[in-house]
Amino acid sequence: METLRLAAIRFFADLPEDELAAVASMASEEEIPAGQLLASEGRVGYSLYAIESGTADVVINGAAVGTIGPGDVVGEMAVLIAPPDWSAPPEVAIGGLRTASVISTSPMRLIMLFKRDVWALDRRAPVMTQRLRAVLDERRAQDAERGLGHQRAQSEQGGSPGADPPADNAQR
Repeated sequence: METLRLAAIRFFADLPEDELAAVASMASEEEIPAGQLLASEGRVGYSLYAIESGTADVVINGAAVGTIGPGDVVGEMAVLIAPPDWSAPPEVAIGGLRTASVISTSPMRLIMLFKRDVWALDRRAPVMTQRLRAVLDERRAQDAERGLGHQRAQSEQGGSPGADPPADNAQR
């Protein structure tokens, strides 16, 4: 993946060049049609996505709580909750439970990172992972305001083994 393409996404904007190169070396692209369920609340997640183009609705407990779009990331909770199993393949390294459903409202182009890659980037791209943790903290605060803090804490304690829907699905 080209570093200039990553730098054009708000989440990655202004990262040091060496960090952009590190992220680009691990990232892959996904294209999602409108109406696609990107994440299913309560399912286990193993990757995160940065939205390059398109929009999606975020739904918690059956209620729409927001819309995400270009420059936003989804899946940070699932990948940051606990270190990966380094012996497992990256596409099955178990993450945390999804805390929201995400449904595309338009065609989307997404930049994907597996959980194991995000954790490996902690040393190679510390500014990026610091931003990701700030997003996590912000979303936890939003959930606390909505009265979802207890539910989030239970989800973050893990869950039953399983996997996401097919790899073309994002998560929050």
